[in-house]
Amino acid sequence: MVIVIFVLVLWYGGLFFQSFFLHRYAAHQVFTMSKTMERITFVLTWIFQGSSYLSAYGYGIMHRMHHAYTDTEKDPHSPSYDDNLFAMMWKTKTIYQDINDQRVEVDQKFTKNVPQWAAFDKFAGSRFSRLLWITFYVLVFVYFATAWWQWLLLPVTFLMAPIHGVIINWFGHIYGYVNYKMKNTSKNLFRFDFLMMGEGYHNNHHRHASRANFGVKWYEIDMTYLVIRILDAVGIIRLKPIRIKE
Repeated sequence: MVIVIFVLVLWYGGLFFQSFFLHRYAAHQVFTMSKTMERITFVLTWIFQGSSYLSAYGYGIMHRMHHAYTDTEKDPHSPSYDDNLFAMMWKTKTIYQDINDQRVEVDQKFTKNVPQWAAFDKFAGSRFSRLLWITFYVLVFVYFATAWWQWLLLPVTFLMAPIHGVIINWFGHIYGYVNYKMKNTSKNLFRFDFLMMGEGYHNNHHRHASRANFGVKWYEIDMTYLVIRILDAVGIIRLKPIRIKE
């Protein structure tokens, strides 16, 4: 039971900071926060994403490119131009690293106001940091695992962020339903997104990219947005005015 709880904490903790910080803040900037809070959130993202830590700078730029080039050859991750999900994951990894390490020139429209803490990213995304987290995960399993099948969850802890990404960027463009017909393949994976904390409402998000709440229908409860509302109410962040595309 300890192992299951541990994996669930990593799943939902890492997912929350990917959705809250990397996606809604870094890429879309649907709310603001102080510089101090931004730095704290960088650290919390590292703690919960661990060995699969993603830079807000690299993620934010790549995600903006995804919206600008959805389902075209320039899309950093699209099932329409990759043979399988592993090919897409490798392509995404390569583009992310090139952007984050500034090995490629990026149009300024994609870099505007994207948060960056280069020194911390260099440490958090280093091989040393990733190996440190992997060692910690293995030790937790050695100490607490009580059945052979629990060890099957260990690789999930290593690759948590890429797994979250592939669920949305691959399956979220193939399976599900649509509320809005658009010139892309984005779909809503679940009527109630219990698995991805609101990220599964991908079709809604592509229609209203600057909207903090990814849910549209009454039953489309966006759990990340509920936390955002609480953080806004207590003054930790400030939601920007809602802009809805008709």
